[in-house]
Amino acid sequence: MGSENLLQQYHLPKGIWDEMADTNGIRPQYTEVLNALKQFDLNALHQKDRLAGELFMNQGITFTVYSDNAGIERIFPFDIIPRIITSAEWAHIESGIKQRLKALNLFLTDIYSEQQIIKDKIIPAELIASCPHYTREVFGIKVPYDIYVHISGIDLIRGDDGTFYILEDNLRTPSGVSYMLENREVTKRLFPEMLNTCKARMVSNYPLLLHQILLSLAPQQLSNPTAVILTPGIFNSAYYEHTFLARQMGIALVEGRDLVVDNHKVYMKTTNGLQQVHVIYRRVDDDFLDPLVFKPDSALGVPGLVGAYRKGNVAIVNAMGNGVADDKAVYAYVPNMIKYYLNEEPILPNVPTYQMSNKEKREFVFNNIHKMVIKRTNQSGGYGMLMGNTAQEKDIEEFEKAVEEDPRSFIAQPIINLSTVPCFINGKFEARHVDLRPYALCGPHGIEIVPGGLTRVALKKGSLVVNSSQGGGSKDTWVIE
Repeated sequence: MGSENLLQQYHLPKGIWDEMADTNGIRPQYTEVLNALKQFDLNALHQKDRLAGELFMNQGITFTVYSDNAGIERIFPFDIIPRIITSAEWAHIESGIKQRLKALNLFLTDIYSEQQIIKDKIIPAELIASCPHYTREVFGIKVPYDIYVHISGIDLIRGDDGTFYILEDNLRTPSGVSYMLENREVTKRLFPEMLNTCKARMVSNYPLLLHQILLSLAPQQLSNPTAVILTPGIFNSAYYEHTFLARQMGIALVEGRDLVVDNHKVYMKTTNGLQQVHVIYRRVDDDFLDPLVFKPDSALGVPGLVGAYRKGNVAIVNAMGNGVADDKAVYAYVPNMIKYYLNEEPILPNVPTYQMSNKEKREFVFNNIHKMVIKRTNQSGGYGMLMGNTAQEKDIEEFEKAVEEDPRSFIAQPIINLSTVPCFINGKFEARHVDLRPYALCGPHGIEIVPGGLTRVALKKGSLVVNSSQGGGSKDTWVIE
């Protein structure tokens, strides 16, 4: 059977935005891809699917599931059919993300210095004071170029009318960029002609752009500063990515024990003695970075690092303290930040968000619980949330009780049916829900976003949870003219 027949059997989900087709037929951006896929019969597609799995396995592209006793290393499921975004859609996404990051960087600079946004009553003081990720220890530190967020992975979803919404801002140590890059490499092996015909825009220069930004942040204008990646170590779920990026950029991958602070400067232990480090791209959370300032029992960090940072002798990427800006309760105020700092209307809207500490909103959410998702404000990876449309009554009761006890730690949002794309599953083309995580790099010379990002796909039929830890997979994402 050819893939033409497979396409005829593709069921359009009702009332949901499908990226490939609508009731009038195939969207123009998918025609080239589908014409290319028609050249392959079912057997050839199965072979390509198997080859993709082998390539991922041989490359060691895995992630870790901590909650599963069956064995923690998993191959990241990859779907062979690319997700297509038009250049017009991409221009809209790109301008919206740049606007958002400008406002978020201004907010972080403000909240750790003058706090004008609180004085002007745009954001309630108690919201910031009660945020577990507001890091008082970095208050007043002068951050190079006032850039707190150098690397972000901002999650977007598409609603049932095709509108893109910002779902969350990942501004601390966002992961997944290695999957975006490896997905493209695997696609080059599977469909080299198709990639050329469709003129998908390039993503492979991400490590080069990242490396340039790291070096541009070095405290003194040195001719060749030293940058390193600080990893928590081999047991971290994103360790594959840490090694991948270090290799791609040609910089050292270090653990806390490889670094030492002397006279407020950071040095790396090498076989030739100590070498000064000027920029640290850290993949270690704030709490573990410096045992003299944060958790005293942390073995992952570097004693004295915050002192060296405060003196301006080392740049830390991303800056410490960013968690206050991606707290899900603070997220609700980002549109206000954009208006306040930039005097602009948000280009990309937020998902409507209900603060559970407001009694009326809380009652409204409880009365409409089957249309809502309730999320803990400081958890990620698809954990700590309740999908009201599929939850058991006892889970709903437990969540409502937890919300009543500590409303600040929860928000609620209406369940939005994420858009769907075709996936090759069990020998058929089936619609599955997706989100999109573009990666933005902010440096002294502006914001760079490689065209595309990581499309995460909920491989379970009907599921809206795309996280790899919850059984999600990913796709190559093509931005085409």
